[in-house]
Amino acid sequence: MTETTDVAPACQLLELRQYTLRPGQRDALIDLFEREFVEPQEALGMTLFGQFRDLDAADRFVWLRGFVDMPARAAALAAFYDGPVWRAHREAANATMLDSDNVLLLRPARPGSGFEPGVRPPAGQPLPAQLVVATLFYFAAPIDDDIVASFDRAIVPLLTGAGAQWLATLVTEPATNTFPRLPVREGEHVLACFTTVDSVDAHRQPDAMASARWQDATGEPQNRIVRSETLRLAPTPRSRQLLPRDA
Repeated sequence: MTETTDVAPACQLLELRQYTLRPGQRDALIDLFEREFVEPQEALGMTLFGQFRDLDAADRFVWLRGFVDMPARAAALAAFYDGPVWRAHREAANATMLDSDNVLLLRPARPGSGFEPGVRPPAGQPLPAQLVVATLFYFAAPIDDDIVASFDRAIVPLLTGAGAQWLATLVTEPATNTFPRLPVREGEHVLACFTTVDSVDAHRQPDAMASARWQDATGEPQNRIVRSETLRLAPTPRSRQLLPRDA
């Protein structure tokens, strides 16, 4: 199989895709996905930033797919899902899934806050020790630049404490879904921060009181945080290595 070693294109649009699978089917989907779906999607202009096992949900598969922009997304998805690779393997893939509609459409929260992808490891290489942590904050209203700036000052240092490194900060993309065959979650306002640590044992939750103080400082009540969640994600064998950067 061809190894992906080229530089990924700059992506201004990303999908955070969380699939709920039939019990015991995650490894089967990962094997199929990494054997058949990685290079064909990237050949059409998409970037697969990573595929992951959710450590807190045994039947959840999570992956990140990037696009240059919305028109490129529509064209690439049409080419793939109407093409021969998906046609040949869709029944096997769909047979593993209970739900594939848990999808957030995201964009960089500010210039330079998107992912910096590394290369994909060769097939057969030992699993990386890297743990990717996605911390998602849900707001009652759209997230403005002031909230992002406040987040950078107050919360990124907490999330990157104790050895964690920053990967990306994304916010919800409000544009209309131009490929409705693949639904996305609409009407939500999410700020998503991705960090990485060397191991599961190295991960530490941010200080809850400091996070609450930031929530109180984010503006009027309609702009406050509604809830938050944390995803602990272990890369699969052929996942790109996401590169830490300075926040």
